[in-house]
Amino acid sequence: MPHLLDIEQLRTFVAIADTGSFTRAAEQVHKTQSAVSMQMKRLEERVGRPLFARDGRASRLSEDGERLLDYARRIVQLNAECVASFNEEDLAGRVRLGLPDDYADRYLPEILARFSRANPRAECTVVCEPTPNLLDRIQNGDLDLAIITHVDRRGPSEIVRVEQLLWVTSARHAVHEESPVPLALGRPTCDWRQSACEALERAGRPFRILFVSWHSTAVGAAVTAGLAVSVLPESAIRSGMRVLGPSDGFPALPSCKIGLVRNRREPNPLADALAFQIRQSLDNLGAGRTAALVEAAE
Repeated sequence: MPHLLDIEQLRTFVAIADTGSFTRAAEQVHKTQSAVSMQMKRLEERVGRPLFARDGRASRLSEDGERLLDYARRIVQLNAECVASFNEEDLAGRVRLGLPDDYADRYLPEILARFSRANPRAECTVVCEPTPNLLDRIQNGDLDLAIITHVDRRGPSEIVRVEQLLWVTSARHAVHEESPVPLALGRPTCDWRQSACEALERAGRPFRILFVSWHSTAVGAAVTAGLAVSVLPESAIRSGMRVLGPSDGFPALPSCKIGLVRNRREPNPLADALAFQIRQSLDNLGAGRTAALVEAAE
């Protein structure tokens, strides 16, 4: 008779893959490192295959471990959705979500799909605006929660995703070789624009801002048409774009922190439910980019 997989062991396994560390995974699942090690030993016994390929003090996900990871994610997520659907089955009403349009393009389909399945009687109003506008709306009580680009000077937020900011150009053109380099960026208050300009100035690379827009679709169009270079988070890279690096004369950029902010003055159970689905969805979108190398348990 085949062994049934334990959901807690699978949750810990996913945490190890996501955090890249037995130690950090233990913190995430609120267990000791020895307990995490024991869970993984028992999971390997249930599967009947080694999930980690040992390499000295480090561990790399084995081929079977990589194969299990996809199933584990789906099982854990389906379990969470099932529990949420029963806990939130009576929730009804309206929740107001704000996010920039580039985040909406990448993250909103899965967020709304998950939220609607768990809360079929809820209405979700979505507003797409730049981060500064969304923070004003949260402050004024016009939104229940917002997904924003986190910057320390703008105040606290719950960091739900971190991505590398990358230089991108057209895969079919050589506009990145021009001098000065033509750029397609957001408005002057855009933090990605500021990071890009500061990096080029430090590198002594001449540039000119050719296209300006708050909307990622317009910026992406200028890039894929071969008219300009831009900066985008990793998950925003699209077909027809090529990533540039130091070998191309473009210095490394900082990471992009994606935060979740809430309207604390007007508690809304639907906002709690939507926040849960946002966290789960953004974790899921990181699945394909998880580093394979993880630390071994001491």
